[in-house]
Amino acid sequence: MRYIKRHLEETVLQTSKSFPAILVTGPRQAGKTTMLRTLAETENRGRKYVSLDDLDTRAMAKNDPKLFLQLHQPPVLIDEVQYAPELFTYIKIHIDEHHNPGDFWMTGSQIFRLMRGVQESLAGRVALLHMSPLSQREIAGRDNQPFKVDFDSLLAESKTVSADTTPELYSKLWNGSMPGIVSGKYQDRSLYYSSYLSTYLERDVRELSDTIDALKFMAFITSTAARTGQILNFKAIADDAEINQVTAKNWINILETLGIIFLLYPYSNNVLKRTIKAPKLYFYDLGLVCYLTKWSDPEVAMNGAMSGALLENYAISEILKTYQNAGKRQPLHYYRDRDAKEIDLLLEGDAQLYPVEIKKAVSPSKHVTRVFNVIDKSPLQRGPGAILCMAEQFGAFDRNNLIVPIWMI
Repeated sequence: MRYIKRHLEETVLQTSKSFPAILVTGPRQAGKTTMLRTLAETENRGRKYVSLDDLDTRAMAKNDPKLFLQLHQPPVLIDEVQYAPELFTYIKIHIDEHHNPGDFWMTGSQIFRLMRGVQESLAGRVALLHMSPLSQREIAGRDNQPFKVDFDSLLAESKTVSADTTPELYSKLWNGSMPGIVSGKYQDRSLYYSSYLSTYLERDVRELSDTIDALKFMAFITSTAARTGQILNFKAIADDAEINQVTAKNWINILETLGIIFLLYPYSNNVLKRTIKAPKLYFYDLGLVCYLTKWSDPEVAMNGAMSGALLENYAISEILKTYQNAGKRQPLHYYRDRDAKEIDLLLEGDAQLYPVEIKKAVSPSKHVTRVFNVIDKSPLQRGPGAILCMAEQFGAFDRNNLIVPIWMI
């Protein structure tokens, strides 16, 4: 089994120089603990490791958090800290007394619940970072670069990246991005995802939801996977799983809380009043989507009814990871109005909007870029746009409309 260097490592080390506490959130098995324990071995501070997955340790942290911190003094790495939010008040007291950067490294798998507790107790004292499953840049050993629609930087990078064919890209997509699979620790992909669903997801969902029917939850998450890349429709998902819409909304919130899915919200402002309000649904790991929707191999996924949605999810999740791994705010939206005009992705930055369309085509037509005109009424200036596609090389229709191979992201 090989350790794959994570782009978030540099962000953690830099942030530790100024923040007394760091909380790395993300789904189980994404590699949070492995990364932080690897960093702890190299920083030479004698950082101790303690996991609240251990029930006795968890009980002490909850019932006597002061004693817990006396036994596990900083610098310390506390794993799965969501199980003992009682610690946060005592961590705050320690930070206010000692002011030592990097004293507390913490991980957590229940993102929003954790953030609420942290923001109440550790506001201004903790840096919140998110770790997703591996990005393709990490797997390939490339440097991280938050994606921007910029001709010069994309042209320079295109000269350093080996091109993927469409079958090669779908093979990566289908295989997934969980470290346990990519590193070779687990050879049987189907068994891995089956165990992941039963061992981690169902257990965590039970902790966040008082009652859960395992069969209905599997129907629910399968329906959710089948609708990746689509506008979130609670009724359709609820009907598939034979649950009510309230339960569907609660379970969507849980999947988001556990870092399994993310929602991409539409761009709107006071000028663009005809835009719809509902978010679109995406998964962080396409291997899980392909497992749930029973695409038996990469070729079937590439030629199946969901091939376009899978490619769109892949591109947007990879772009999102480049921002998360740099510890930056994710300036991502999509556009759709009541006239059914849609732009797959809008990047916002430097008072500009950068429109992006995602196509499976190898040679997209320039007329695809016409839809970019719909954001001209926005108070933000329209920047260069891009077609992300399966082109063999980087190119452009003109300086403001680029052709970017998806394998470059």
